[in-house]
Amino acid sequence: MHANACGCHGIDVHAHVVPEHFPRYIGASMPADWPSMAPAESCHRHVMIAGRVYRTVSDACWSTSRRLQDLPAMGLRLQVISPMPELLSYWMDATDAQQLLRYTNDCMASMVQDSGGHLAALGAVPLQDIDRAIAELTHVVGTLGFAGVEIGSNINGVPIGAPQFDAFFEACEALGAAVFVHALRPAGMERLVGPAPLQQVLAYPGDVGLAAASVITSNLMLRRPRLRIAFSHGGGTLAALLPRLEQGWDVFPALKKTIEASPTDQARQLFYDTLVFDTPMLRHLVERFGAGQLMVGTDYPFNFHDRTPVQRIEAAGFDAATVAALVHRNAERFLGRTTTMKETAP
Repeated sequence: MHANACGCHGIDVHAHVVPEHFPRYIGASMPADWPSMAPAESCHRHVMIAGRVYRTVSDACWSTSRRLQDLPAMGLRLQVISPMPELLSYWMDATDAQQLLRYTNDCMASMVQDSGGHLAALGAVPLQDIDRAIAELTHVVGTLGFAGVEIGSNINGVPIGAPQFDAFFEACEALGAAVFVHALRPAGMERLVGPAPLQQVLAYPGDVGLAAASVITSNLMLRRPRLRIAFSHGGGTLAALLPRLEQGWDVFPALKKTIEASPTDQARQLFYDTLVFDTPMLRHLVERFGAGQLMVGTDYPFNFHDRTPVQRIEAAGFDAATVAALVHRNAERFLGRTTTMKETAP
């Protein structure tokens, strides 16, 4: 694939990997939720967790060549891969989780190496143990050369804005590591009526919105102004919550005291992907968060992904500068690719 030849220029910051195989457990007592693979039809496999099929996935999850074949039709020249969120494994013992995540990170490093410059990666770290998480962060950024890390919207039910994660974000800022926040085991499942896919469809955006709100209400960006942190699924419900939060900040003295700067201003320091499947909503997000904060996200290669992300942006009626920002320039800034920015500048 030659990006310039096919006119592809998009950067997808939200795409996932599942390794072709999982390692054998090395330890005294294997966790019940240690993942494994089971055969399925055609080029698919079942991801098995706790003895049940968690998800059936295709070889696009681990095949670099298959992935590269699919990029041109989506208008992409670079795809940033990160683990399927369930593999983040915050609920395991940290020693076990670190073993699994190191393997997954190494698998992604091999994919990046084999991609001819068309893949980059966000690694996984065991955030249930901050010291281990910082050690793995240092490894994936310093040794593997990853752009940063993917983290869950909550860590075993604790929001990412909670004080115990500040040391981790301090390390991310110091290392220049980008942070991509993805929904994981969301709150509110007991309020849904219907089959399991509603978790992805309805509960994911709610959890991402609450995660982003926790970053604002904890003043994370005021303490870590150089931190580059992005939220999946267009920031979920944050765009709808933000006017209420801003009004509450004006009305309630307790909020004024604890939230040290305008919630809207803080929200415009965060990054968001464009994965909202709707042109009017995309325009609304640009208006709410700013044209400099949105980036392409697809959720490739799962079935529930955006197959025409760049075309959707180009057809939304934005001016040329906004299109360029959304399609690749904002992602270059998020990923810290200053050289790429200079090379692609007109």
